[in-house]
Amino acid sequence: MNQILQDRPQPAATGRSKAPAAVEFRAVSKRYGPVKAVQDVSFSITRGTLVTLLGPSGCGKTSTLRLVAGLEHPSEGRILIDGQDVTHLSAAERDVSMVFQSYALFPHMTVMENVCYGLRASGIRRAEAEAMAAEKLATVGLAGFEKRLPSELSGGQQQRVAVARAIVLEPKVLLFDEPLSNLDAKLRRRVRADIRELQRKLDLTVVYVTHDQEEALAVSDRIIVMRSGVIVQDGTPRDLYERPSNRFIADFIGNANLLPVTIRRTDAVMAEVRVGSASLRLPHRDVADGPAELAVRPQCLSLRARPPGQGELPGRIRKAAYLGDHMEYEVVLDELGTELLVEDPAMAKPLQEGAAVAVALDPAGAVVVPA
Repeated sequence: MNQILQDRPQPAATGRSKAPAAVEFRAVSKRYGPVKAVQDVSFSITRGTLVTLLGPSGCGKTSTLRLVAGLEHPSEGRILIDGQDVTHLSAAERDVSMVFQSYALFPHMTVMENVCYGLRASGIRRAEAEAMAAEKLATVGLAGFEKRLPSELSGGQQQRVAVARAIVLEPKVLLFDEPLSNLDAKLRRRVRADIRELQRKLDLTVVYVTHDQEEALAVSDRIIVMRSGVIVQDGTPRDLYERPSNRFIADFIGNANLLPVTIRRTDAVMAEVRVGSASLRLPHRDVADGPAELAVRPQCLSLRARPPGQGELPGRIRKAAYLGDHMEYEVVLDELGTELLVEDPAMAKPLQEGAAVAVALDPAGAVVVPA
């Protein structure tokens, strides 16, 4: 950002109990007729953090965001913002602001008029509203754009106007609904970095919705992964990527190869994991003895020409693609018939399609999950 506001002053420490969560869901469900879009969801969001609701289409993440905003009301359960029960309050009574996927800018109003709109509607005088709006426009790098119409801005600039309009109201919670989906890939990376920087500098509490795993990993303090209206896993980006709790998370967060394995515990922590004819010693993570699956990231596999050594699996390259900084191979394992995706650094003489290879697994990138 071209100009950053100073951090908001923090309250002095007292002997009282800690402040309530910025957002709290207590056993919240939302039904649309016979369909439960959100099912018994509970979580809390600490002030000053960015938490992402992530999941495939239809998982309930947008319905959950709309429940926070007050655009929908729960069928069951309670919603608290800053310790206040807002379950039955309207959106206007909740002190939250939302940046929509479409930005929802008024096309006939200038940038300044768009950012001032909420302030003027709440009764603030024009001069004061414009001063506040100018400050926020400078914060998002749009000083000097005040007189332009939305049609005269790029997609990234329109998105920044929408953010300025939301934060000028200084809400308790700022909501983002798929804010980068209308941007091209390069601009998306830059704008998501801007959002993260702004959130940290202004100590904002943000609830962010996306279906893009990379975007979620890049911007979040915490990620809540949803599927079919329920929370599947809740943790830091590193937790979800390196320690998925189940097959769905391993497959959804980044690319993962899933291999059928047999597990036999050797002590309270470690287990012998049989993958075809190979054997690995890995943490069993309380997965029961017997059939299980091994999630392995593509970059944690390596290839070389046969014959396979100890702990390696024989296979054959089905496809090979040059992607600039690395080669991407699809390899079919001889023993299991399983297809693997392997990412190897680009070599001067890459392996060719049809080549017989030995596949080695890096135990540091392999995680046992229930079958």
